[in-house]
Amino acid sequence: MTTGEAVGRQRRGRSIAMSSDEVDMFLAEQRTCRVATVGGDGSPHVAPLWFVWDGAFLWLNSIVRSQRWADLRRDRRIAVVVDSGEQFTELRGVEIRGTVAVVGDVPRGSGPDGVLHSVELAFARKYSGRDEFVSDGRHAWLRVTADSVVSWDFGKNRRR
Repeated sequence: MTTGEAVGRQRRGRSIAMSSDEVDMFLAEQRTCRVATVGGDGSPHVAPLWFVWDGAFLWLNSIVRSQRWADLRRDRRIAVVVDSGEQFTELRGVEIRGTVAVVGDVPRGSGPDGVLHSVELAFARKYSGRDEFVSDGRHAWLRVTADSVVSWDFGKNRRR
């Protein structure tokens, strides 16, 4: 499912939903998401993480020795929220629900990986301002495939 298809299916709050282009721009500019996974006992686990949005997939660079990684090995379902704003009319956000796939080495090695090249370059530019991604040997890549995308922009209430 593309983001456009998922955004188009949003029912509640359609008047404040972002368009596909708005979702793409919002995800490209934001820096931190909150990632929710399901623990072995069924309890939720939520933690902040940096991410890259490539227009089709959300990419997470996760520590492989983390609660999140252990949870996702048991259950690939994930929910991710990216939001911003302080005043009510400034609140904007996107929730993505879907599944993850591990892409590349675990943990990520230092050798080239053609599949990850553009993602790693985008990540390096976004978070370090450089054109070189440096693997630390502790992280690996998770690709989130969206089953649903829900968005909101409460500023749209002012414009009506």
